[in-house]
Amino acid sequence: MKLNPIVAHLKATCPTFADRVAGGIDWDSVAESAKLPMPAAYVIAAADGASPSKAQNVVIQDVTDQFAVVVVLDAGDERGQEANDQLHDLRSELWRALVGWSPGPEYTPIQYDKGALVFISRARVIYQYLFTAEFQLGRNRPDQSPETWQEWNLDGLPGFAGATINMDCIDPADPNLKRPGPDGRIEVTFTGDVTP
Repeated sequence: MKLNPIVAHLKATCPTFADRVAGGIDWDSVAESAKLPMPAAYVIAAADGASPSKAQNVVIQDVTDQFAVVVVLDAGDERGQEANDQLHDLRSELWRALVGWSPGPEYTPIQYDKGALVFISRARVIYQYLFTAEFQLGRNRPDQSPETWQEWNLDGLPGFAGATINMDCIDPADPNLKRPGPDGRIEVTFTGDVTP
């Protein structure tokens, strides 16, 4: 999942953070450069997972992308009591901004997964909220570009123009060749042309 659209959407829809929203590939790399004034939010790519293929003759899978919105707040007090109330309000603001919004045309609307404390000190509280959205791996229509090796490989084959069927019937069989038939002689030929 691309993080830039989510970061831009949060900047536009979460007034508490204003422009204090950034993105990153994982929290460890972001934590080293997390210098935004508090309160701030960091969108982190969390994980993805796929279900088994829904079809037997092609690969079509539902893929769930998960991302985290990591919120960094001023602790306010050593126990984090003030920060906890602020986290409750921020969670509602994140829900209004993200839940039901699609990060791209291929995705289902975002759903909330869960939240968890990452870190607390005298200076700051770090809390993450996890969200998910799904998309389908494997195209829906032949006019879409290939998404899997199988689709790409099949697209390289020539189009089906027709077929010729040679039929060797069981009866009548030539007793000199093989009994019972088929005896290797073509009795009927069918031709089908699919072009108009």
